[in-house]
Amino acid sequence: MTKVSSSTRGDRRFSRGANRRGETDWRLFLRLVPYALTKKRLLITAIILLVPVSILGAIQPLIIGQAVSLIRQEETWWFLENRSLSEGINILAIFLLLSIIIRLICSVFQKFLEENLGQQITAGIRNDLFDHITSLAVRFFDRTPVGKLITRITSDVEALGLVFSSGAIGILNDLFSMLVIAIFMFSLQWQLALILILMLFPVTGLIVYFQQQYRKANYTAREELSTLNSMLQENIAGINIVQLFRREQVNAEMFRAVNQRYVAEVDKTIFHDSAVSATLEWISLVAIAAVLWLGGWLILQDNLSFGVLSAFILYAQRLFNPLRQFADKFTMFQAGFTALERVSDIMHEPIEIRDPELAHSALISEQPRTNGKGEVTAHQGEIRFEHVWFAYKEDDYVLKDLDFTIRPGQKVALVGPTGAGKSSIIRLLCRLYEATKGRILVDGIDIRDLPQSELRRQMAVILQEGFLFAGDVKSNITLGEDYSIEQVKAAAEATNVAQFIEQLPQGYDTQLRERGTNLSGGQKQLLAFARAAIRNPQILVLDEATASLDVGTEALIQQALDHLLEKRTAIIIAHRLSTIRNVDRILVLKRGELVESGSHEQLLQQDGLYAALYKLQMLGS
Repeated sequence: MTKVSSSTRGDRRFSRGANRRGETDWRLFLRLVPYALTKKRLLITAIILLVPVSILGAIQPLIIGQAVSLIRQEETWWFLENRSLSEGINILAIFLLLSIIIRLICSVFQKFLEENLGQQITAGIRNDLFDHITSLAVRFFDRTPVGKLITRITSDVEALGLVFSSGAIGILNDLFSMLVIAIFMFSLQWQLALILILMLFPVTGLIVYFQQQYRKANYTAREELSTLNSMLQENIAGINIVQLFRREQVNAEMFRAVNQRYVAEVDKTIFHDSAVSATLEWISLVAIAAVLWLGGWLILQDNLSFGVLSAFILYAQRLFNPLRQFADKFTMFQAGFTALERVSDIMHEPIEIRDPELAHSALISEQPRTNGKGEVTAHQGEIRFEHVWFAYKEDDYVLKDLDFTIRPGQKVALVGPTGAGKSSIIRLLCRLYEATKGRILVDGIDIRDLPQSELRRQMAVILQEGFLFAGDVKSNITLGEDYSIEQVKAAAEATNVAQFIEQLPQGYDTQLRERGTNLSGGQKQLLAFARAAIRNPQILVLDEATASLDVGTEALIQQALDHLLEKRTAIIIAHRLSTIRNVDRILVLKRGELVESGSHEQLLQQDGLYAALYKLQMLGS
């Protein structure tokens, strides 16, 4: 049975429709329904509680109207007819108090449930969005600013939760309240009820118009907020460059300009939101005036009692209160739909690199494999590039027709000028990108036929700059995998970094700040070696791994590397050609093409590109 990832489930929930920007609000709302249905009990209970809240809210004006009728000795409910004024008022006061208490209890409980539901929906969307983002290929992150992603997963997702909790259930509550009030009004006096109902139509038209304008302004405002966050993140991440090159004032001016654009768009949303509230306030006063006018005329004609008129004045207020709340929630809806469009853009971003439907279940180097002819294929770390082409942009190839084989246990160096494609080869091998043409095989199997976790478990990559997470030293070596402290210490000792770790304040429990800012660049690199060693990889990739180490530390690491590289396939990228003299083979690249191949001595004898690069470095030293 194929296991379905959470990111795949999230894709399915957001899979309706390709043209998100042109979808109706209803279709956008339907995208959230699957998240709400995962909490059916919460949803159903919150909806059921709307019934007593709405009915009790509609009964209260009736009770007050009956009190007015009782005081003016008008016709009242049958059980009040033969009672004294004080006794009748007391009974009505008790009814009113009970309705207020019961409605308050139901409202508090219902509000808690809908807010809880909103948080559950928000958490579900945020989890799916995070899973999807971390499943996207590196190509996506090359073109997407980090700040924009942070805005999507924080403020945009928060707005989505409000759409369903305070928004959808709240609007359902308002509509149900208005329906119950309308029924009660028509049961009392149809002419007054009709006036109030007719007043709703122009109000609805104005609300829809202002909300459409709000939606447009809100979308632009959120885009400006994303730009603002991106600029903030970029300046914080590059604070060293900002200060070293005295960019503070220039960057502040750029930030101020974006900030002003954001404020201008927010001002537009505030204007349209305020216009809705002001319109509702004006029309509600007109409605009350109309009720007073017609009600007064009916009283003069002896066709209406003061008690019923009092109830209708309260109904007029209560009828427009849900509408006013509806307008406020509609504003929330528009903000949420804007956020949903933006989140959908990310969720519809295709996952370029996926595991195959029928993946090879055996580990890469577990046993020899045979090809279709029954011949035993290579195993234990063989790497083969078969006519591989690769382009970051369409038809702009950075690797061209690469065809070579690295035998098991062989140490191969990649050499070439900047931009020759050395790092691109590593990214393709690790399947951070997919080859445009050709195929890459590890132990005779196309890497596209292997689960990514299995491929990367057999491979360790040490980059020029080691990245550390906030946490202790041990967790930065294990990276969440189940290694004991003894295994961590053994890996540190095997790579000659144990002494450095033990000199830290709390040793392996020393807390590291974000990106390891309380360690030097060389110290962070040392932890990267221990991180690779503990995984006992079959294939080891070193991308300028010792460039940030001092001479003494590099000598210690080199001893550990010699031990670590034993019986392992290794690919080494090094700009200092003197460090790769002893590798088995050197592949020389130029503009994405393999131009030379051989040992150090063989390439010097060929007197080609490698010999020129080597002589140039020797001359410089």
